[in-house]
Amino acid sequence: MIKIENVLKAQKNIQGVVLNTPLDFMENYSKEYQATISFKREDLQVVRSYKIRGAYNRIKNLNKKELENGVVCASAGNHAQGVALACQKLKVKGVVYMPTTTPQQKIGQVRMFGQEYIEIVLVGDTYDASYEAAALYCQEKKATFVHPFDDLDVMAGQGTVGLEIIDQSKEAIDYLFIPVGGGGLAAGVTSVFQVLSPNTKIIGIEPEGAPSLNTSLKNGVNTALDHIEKFVDGAAVKKMGETSFKICKELLYAANTVSEGAVCSTILKVYNENALVVEPAGALSVAALDLYKEEVKGKNVVCVISGGNNDITRMEEMKERSLLYEGLKHYFIIRFPQRAGALKEFVVDVLGPNDDIAYFEYTKKNNRDKGPAVVGVELKDKNDFQPLLTRMKEKGFLGEYLNDKPELFQFLV
Repeated sequence: MIKIENVLKAQKNIQGVVLNTPLDFMENYSKEYQATISFKREDLQVVRSYKIRGAYNRIKNLNKKELENGVVCASAGNHAQGVALACQKLKVKGVVYMPTTTPQQKIGQVRMFGQEYIEIVLVGDTYDASYEAAALYCQEKKATFVHPFDDLDVMAGQGTVGLEIIDQSKEAIDYLFIPVGGGGLAAGVTSVFQVLSPNTKIIGIEPEGAPSLNTSLKNGVNTALDHIEKFVDGAAVKKMGETSFKICKELLYAANTVSEGAVCSTILKVYNENALVVEPAGALSVAALDLYKEEVKGKNVVCVISGGNNDITRMEEMKERSLLYEGLKHYFIIRFPQRAGALKEFVVDVLGPNDDIAYFEYTKKNNRDKGPAVVGVELKDKNDFQPLLTRMKEKGFLGEYLNDKPELFQFLV
């Protein structure tokens, strides 16, 4: 585990640069789960994530020679912004390697935070390609690589989140839900709680499509995943850090996953009900409350909102994923008889009074009796699905149900 004195030192290092973010009581969630629910608001940091804590502490601890040689990182997200701001504040030259596929908005953010102290290098199509280029640069220039999570100074910096939570909470914390990607935040925070609040049950939450921690715990060793779903980009890693995994394995009370659809529903809910903009990784801890709703009743619970860097252009995709997860949107291949009035019959006799066609793509085939169309139907109530399916079968319209056929779904919709 990370030594508490190193976390306390990190707290001094970051003072005046990193915000002491609020621990906000959430009335709506507290009523829903019959518990005291609070959010630790790391989305309110200057770079809109906790990553500045670890990055700044790592660079602050470098000696004069290391500072002269500069620092390097590889990242397409929050870590790059944290390193950039740290370099600007400490007046240290930094080089940030990012994939060529990185959105311009993220590149612009890194440039804004780093100003003249940061050089951005776009290399390769993936993070791994950028990482290899960054490692080569470090060897050639003898620069210091600032790892996003598997570094003791970085983990100590992230551990300051735990110090603040304990200081801000008026009562003992029963449960702490924390997002896990590479594991730096979880390792730092669990180390602090082990010393200052050992009875708190800390639960690490990963996206269902990138369960590196859960897989590694099952295998007993840190395991690299062959494939991951990258939607929850701030927590989607193929392999955790070796040190961070060891600490998480030892100190976490439990680990679990939530689906990407549940994450999207949570993002929309906290925006609509609480006016909070959270990124997918930042929503993991809140989405996990449903998994433990019986266990947390009457308890004092904290959810760490790790970041708020949410790209507004992704909102339509998030809404779509949410509707699919909630069972409110369904896609079909419909076999329409090629005669006048077929579509009217489908709308009048098949669709329910509250059902809505949200997607329709049709190609008429003159040499066939029936023409296939891809149709998306949005429901008001998920319980309306089975009656809809029954009417489709009875009227002879149903060709294929696409929601449970991802190999077709991803190409047709």
